[in-house]
Formats: sequence, C-alpha cells, structure tokens
Amino acid sequence: MTTYAVLQCTWWLLLGVLLIGLAVMVGMDMGVGTILRYVGRNDIERRVAMNAVGPHWDGNQVWFVLGGGAVFAAFPLIYATAFSGFYVVMLLLLWSMIMRPLGFEYRSKLPSAAWRNAWDWALFVSGLVPMVVFGAAFGNLFLGVPFHFSWNLTSEYTGSFLALLNPFAVVCGLLSAAMSVFMGAVTLMNRTVDAIYQRARTLARIAAGAAIVLFALGGFWVSHLQAYTLVSAPAPGVPQTPLQQTVAASGSWLAHFHQNPVLWLVPVLGFAGLAAGWLAVQKHRSLLAWWLGALAWIGVIGTAGTALFPFLLPSSIAPSQSLTVWNASSSQLTLTWMLGFALVFVPLVLWYTSWAFYVMRGKVHAEHVAADEHAY
Repeated sequence: MTTYAVLQCTWWLLLGVLLIGLAVMVGMDMGVGTILRYVGRNDIERRVAMNAVGPHWDGNQVWFVLGGGAVFAAFPLIYATAFSGFYVVMLLLLWSMIMRPLGFEYRSKLPSAAWRNAWDWALFVSGLVPMVVFGAAFGNLFLGVPFHFSWNLTSEYTGSFLALLNPFAVVCGLLSAAMSVFMGAVTLMNRTVDAIYQRARTLARIAAGAAIVLFALGGFWVSHLQAYTLVSAPAPGVPQTPLQQTVAASGSWLAHFHQNPVLWLVPVLGFAGLAAGWLAVQKHRSLLAWWLGALAWIGVIGTAGTALFPFLLPSSIAPSQSLTVWNASSSQLTLTWMLGFALVFVPLVLWYTSWAFYVMRGKVHAEHVAADEHAY
C-alpha cells in the first residue's frame, strides 16, 4: 500500500475518532438539554442540571469544530457535496445549535417564569434536533444520497428535505437521541443528588434499553438493504475523481463482517457497552456507566464506518459517482501536514478536557447555585 493510501485510511480513522468525540462530549451536553424539563421540576432544579454541565458545554464544542474542519480539509468533496445538498438540514442544525449558547447564557438573566420556560424549551429543541439529525445522516448514507456530478465535478442534489426523514433514517436518529439521553442522564447522576439524581437514573435505564432495541432493529434493517460494491476504480492511493470508477448497487452492507469475522467485535462492543451501562446504572455506578456509554458510541459509529468502507457518501441515483475514501480526499501533502497538526492538537484537547473535568468534579447543590450570582 502506498504512503498516500495509508494517509487516506489514517484520516478515515481519525474522522471516526472525531465523530465519536463529537457524539460523546457534545451528545452528553445535548442529552442534558433534552431531559432538562423532566429532571428539573422547578426553576432551581433546572438550574442545577444546567450547572452540572455548565463548566464544560462550551469547551466540548471543540469536537464539533474539529469534525467539521477535518471533513473540510481531509475530504473536501464530501464537505462541498454534503453542504450543498443538505443545505436545509444544515441550516436547521445551525439554528438549533445557535439556540444552545443563547439558552445557557440568557435563561436566568430575567426572573420571569415565562422567559425561563421559553428558554427551557429552546434547550430541549437544541438538544434533541441535532442528535436526531446526526443519527439520520448515518442512516441516509446506507440508503444512498440522490446526487450526481456534472462533467466539471459540480455536484447536483436532486432530493428533498422530507425524503431525508425516511423510516430507516428516523430509526437511526432515535438511536442517536437515545444514546445522547443516556450520556446526559449518567452525567447528571455524577453531578447531582436527591430527586434530580433519581429522575436521571430512571431516564438512563430507559434510554439504554431503547438504544439496545433500536441498534438491533437498525442492524436487522441494514442486513436487508441493498449495498454498494466498488467494481472497478484506480488503485487506492492514486489521485482520482468520482468519474473514474464503476459501482454496482448490489451486495450486502455486512460483507466486511462476513469476510472478516473479527469485525463482529465492533457491533458487539456497542451492545455490550449499552447493556453493561444499564447494569452500572442499576448499581448506582454512574461514572462507570458514562465510560461504558462512550464505549457504546465507539461500537455504534465503528459499526457504521466499517460497514460503509470505503464509501463515505454513496449516490443513490448515480452509484458510480459515489464518494469514497480514495476519490474524495485531499492531496498527500495536505493529509501529511494535517496529520502532523492532529498528532499535536488532538492529544492536547484530550488532556485539557480531562483536566477540566477533574478540576471541576463533584456534586452541584441547589443552595450553591442559588447563592452564586455567576451560576446559570
């Protein structure tokens, strides 16, 4: 395998790492927003829940920035095609993400119950919608996206917004939301006490059970979907475009797992993480449950990536113009420079995130929130 092909595969793996970081860290915060109105039955309880993630939610957005930046720089054709085709979805995601910082910063600025209630709903929407979109995006990859390229590699999207909300994509979106709720709930178990703790524990058990069912349903559904097979293309690591390959709409998305049985350990990790997480919640081991939830995300996203490889954005109307790891990546020089920066900054992000969580550990109590004028 050439150096270029190694770099392309390395960035495919790094993109998976960044998506997992996004799902775990940002998904945790969004999970808290989604369940805010349930775990908090009055104003002070909701403030406690918000302050449980208050020191971290804005710092966790770095995973969102890193993920978007990695796609832009490492796989520019994916970035251009997805953003032009999914324009309405991207705007929906953008506006819901904008509401999150506004909700955190402005909710408690006025004492009005109506004002605070409105921002509580804003936090609910801005927590639930992005995670559903995140999961639905993976679902649509398995179905193929209706786009094609003109002779000058200008992408043309022929689908509609409502078509993206097909039943399979909705199942994937609900799986993403359930796992987000689980991570948010166990985070609140780590950081709160009494009634909020008990409500979060109840939701964590429900979310873990729902995620197991939805993951199994999604896997069964995928096994019956028509896959895409790369019939012919320039060799991996050779500069190429989507107009130089032949792709057949045939085969199974589980082909890699059947050919290499060891890969079944990836979806097993997803199921095991969720099941063990449920048991940890039962035993009041919330910190362990958080780490098990992170392992579950690795298993779920890893399963999707393994099944799709080498496809990154399959085309449902022109399969031979599908985008793959080989034809959608940047140049060898770009990938090399990016890898150097990633080897420096990704460990740095992991270090300061871990340090921040360690320094600001402990329980959040209602009396402390009420007495602190700087609290959310």
